[in-house]
Amino acid sequence: MASPHPVPKAPEAVDEAARRTPLLAETEVLVLGGGPAGIAAAASAAAAGRQVLLVERYGFLGGMGTAAGVTNFCGLHANVHGEMRRVVHGVADELLQRIDALGGLSEPHSIFGRTLAQAYDNAAYKCAADELLLARGARMLFHALACGARLRDAGHIDALLVETRSGRRAIRAQTFIDASGDGDLFAWAGAPWEQGDAQGEMLYPTLMFRVGGVDDARAGEAWRQVGPRMAEAQRAGRHRFARQGAILRPMKHAGEWRVNVTQIRNDQGRAMDGTDALQLSAGEVEGRRQVREFFAFLRAEMPGFDNAYLLDIAPQVGIRETRRLLGRAVLTDEEVLGCANFADSIGVNAWPLEQHVAGDVRWSWPAEGSRGFNQLPWRMLLPQRVHNLLVAGRCASMSSAAQSAARVSGGCFVMGEAAGLGAALALRAGCAPADIDVAALQRALQGQGAYLGDDIE
Repeated sequence: MASPHPVPKAPEAVDEAARRTPLLAETEVLVLGGGPAGIAAAASAAAAGRQVLLVERYGFLGGMGTAAGVTNFCGLHANVHGEMRRVVHGVADELLQRIDALGGLSEPHSIFGRTLAQAYDNAAYKCAADELLLARGARMLFHALACGARLRDAGHIDALLVETRSGRRAIRAQTFIDASGDGDLFAWAGAPWEQGDAQGEMLYPTLMFRVGGVDDARAGEAWRQVGPRMAEAQRAGRHRFARQGAILRPMKHAGEWRVNVTQIRNDQGRAMDGTDALQLSAGEVEGRRQVREFFAFLRAEMPGFDNAYLLDIAPQVGIRETRRLLGRAVLTDEEVLGCANFADSIGVNAWPLEQHVAGDVRWSWPAEGSRGFNQLPWRMLLPQRVHNLLVAGRCASMSSAAQSAARVSGGCFVMGEAAGLGAALALRAGCAPADIDVAALQRALQGQGAYLGDDIE
């Protein structure tokens, strides 16, 4: 029998009344996104004397590093002909010094004996990022969700539209930097982009979490034993895991460990799409289910974790890949693995290919004995068709495989610093960012302490 109250079919769209959106602010440089790329872009442009406003959806900076609980800087160091060296400097130096001054920075630790990473405390990162931008004269607008762009003409953005607690507002700027991670601004502005590899596959997201109450002495080098113990528990039917192997590492303070192990699929069994609202919502719930499953494994199977407790689950799922710009140069995986040089280098990427594929993580490294890094070209920040826009961070112009390397914080700091300084130079010269003197940009970056990678073959 049919229901007496059938649910009406949802309409394909609803009409909204035309509106005039109040102008919230005007600035010379608008940076969308407060992750490492956005922090470096805002800091660099402000230090060059430009008016800068950074727009961030959360109430704090750090991007995936804080909002997704990454708590680990990757790509700051390279294995240069067998010697571990710090190769990302500039803005990153001051930020790390400020984190360290707050007692929140750990010593670098080894990754498979091939490179180094460096853990930090989320709270210290948030405070240090605030201090850095305020010291350089940048303004910040928090709790502002970007929702669209108004174009002045087909090749220029006039204003970013945001939803805030004060209502819908517009922010006008002369130059825009898309450091959103998802490429929201370049998509709205009409720049060409792509998503996924040739088969449409993207890197799988992860919901990070931390545990407290660990007996560090008994846990020992738990990161070495966790993979084999997971495999045995799964073979015996005691636990099931979405991904083989885990990144399980101690934090700076006793008894605290971070866990990178979940892997989130959508209903079709593919990587969850972080730009799809329904998939993102379902992914948060699935991520927490996997957290509970793995936490039960930790307490039951890992020495030193039997009295552990859930200390923190990240505020959001960690997104590794969504939209990627199709810019004036596209960084490729061959260039990453071949330690490529570029005449328009803005700095270096020192991280290998780290591809989070179905059920696993696939690592690919530059050849043993190589210099361990590739240069990043200025052109990968330059969109086609849109002239007053730069793009920095994990949504910059890279192939899907190359993005698995340069998406990490080290490369994002490099791209952001160059984007901010490039925007400042363009404003000073009265030209589009694509038309600036690249040699002058390189000299200015080096003047700020950035390392371009020109001295090592």
